[in-house]
Amino acid sequence: MSMSNASIPVFEIGLNALSAILDKAETYAAAKAIDPSVLLNARLFPDMFSFTRQVQSACDLAKNGGARLAGIDPPRYEDNEKTIAELKARIVKTLAFVKTLDAKKIDESADREITFPLGPNNRGQMKGVDYLNHFAVPNFYFHLATAYDILRHCGVEIGKHDFLGAIPMRMT
Repeated sequence: MSMSNASIPVFEIGLNALSAILDKAETYAAAKAIDPSVLLNARLFPDMFSFTRQVQSACDLAKNGGARLAGIDPPRYEDNEKTIAELKARIVKTLAFVKTLDAKKIDESADREITFPLGPNNRGQMKGVDYLNHFAVPNFYFHLATAYDILRHCGVEIGKHDFLGAIPMRMT
């Protein structure tokens, strides 16, 4: 298992699944005559991020994590999305960036020190393999799962298959 195989497809599949549940949220809001902003501003608990911020965070973890592993600066996105269409555009932009990452550079990052922000005033440092396995991917899945959970809590009819997305698998 290479570093690139453990990162790029994870980010791509997760972001595509996130885009698909946004489609379902949009359909649900239209069918129930709910203002989509209600879903976008929903949160599981008052001190947690809203759905919109969960999507932004998942995108940030994919682009920032992938870029750090590839040894390049990630692009900066403004966190100004207010509609489902704008969130979907952010996902598309993030996927396009992730697809440009150099797999060879990511594969070479296992033993390289990765430095990354931990809030506004702190920085973390880990070997690339630890950063990928214990920070980037778990945090990416945390925000994906929380976004999914918010929509499910709001009544959007999604299930595990929607969360998993189009994972490569053979049926026997």
